Amino acid sequence: MSELNYAKLDRDRFGHPVGIIPLDVVAAEGGLAVMQGILDGRLPRPPIGATLNFWVSEVEEGRVVFIGEPNEAHLNSLGTIHGGWASTIMDSALACCVMTTLAPGEGYTTVEFKVNLVRPMVPDMGEISCEGKLVHRGRTIATSECFVRDGKGRLLAHGTETCAIFSIDKLRR
Repeated sequence: MSELNYAKLDRDRFGHPVGIIPLDVVAAEGGLAVMQGILDGRLPRPPIGATLNFWVSEVEEGRVVFIGEPNEAHLNSLGTIHGGWASTIMDSALACCVMTTLAPGEGYTTVEFKVNLVRPMVPDMGEISCEGKLVHRGRTIATSECFVRDGKGRLLAHGTETCAIFSIDKLRR
């Protein structure tokens, strides 16, 4: 199994390592253990989260919660948070709740996802939560749903996703 060299990894604002997890670690541990490792800092957090200022805050089988703080760096030309920021945190929650169901040796990828933005986001909203939940897990396909809420519990966005599940060896090619 590949060893992670934390001395070479960047750190996020919480001091957790940021980087890519070797596929053989994912293949050996399975999805839930990997997601718990990211949460507790044993494994690095993905670079996209550090770039867009969001992180995983809860993990259990079939469910994850990401927390984020959009800021001025995420604005569109009209002064609201770009829909790509919301889409990215949503894709992360939607896919990672599927990841928590992966057995050792399994991999996955997003096939499609649908985003509904129902309220504008602005930089001074504070923390945003995005909860992803598994809807269905089959042998080769999984579906999930998520809800994005502000600190007052108001719905900002919601969406669904379909993921393909396969042998992780397909990612090694």
